[in-house]
Amino acid sequence: QVQLVESGGGLVQPGGSLRLSCAASGLTFSSYAMSWYRQAPGKERELVAKITSAIGSTNYADSVKGRFIISRDNAKNTVSLQMNSLKPEDTAVYYCNAYQKGWGPAEDYWGKGTLVTISP
Repeated sequence: QVQLVESGGGLVQPGGSLRLSCAASGLTFSSYAMSWYRQAPGKERELVAKITSAIGSTNYADSVKGRFIISRDNAKNTVSLQMNSLKPEDTAVYYCNAYQKGWGPAEDYWGKGTLVTISP
């Protein structure tokens, strides 16, 4: 059974930093692209950052470029999101996602999310 468990959310003042972590189990972690998504109240879920399985290349939403850094540790089955210079508009529930598309159907797994609140 695949499990993705996020941690590290909380309340931070604008300009502060947080580090989110996602612990994965029940899958061959290194074979999956890992992503962080977020969903703010009243808005659709959006991709924040992604890191590929093989080379570990990354891409980011324009709104977080230069502030957030995604990384993965295949030995520990974890993916992290370092969030710096946080803004109130970063407030959202952040979700970890694992995705793999091989010859068969795509495999797509989600964590339950961790709440990040940016407020004075």
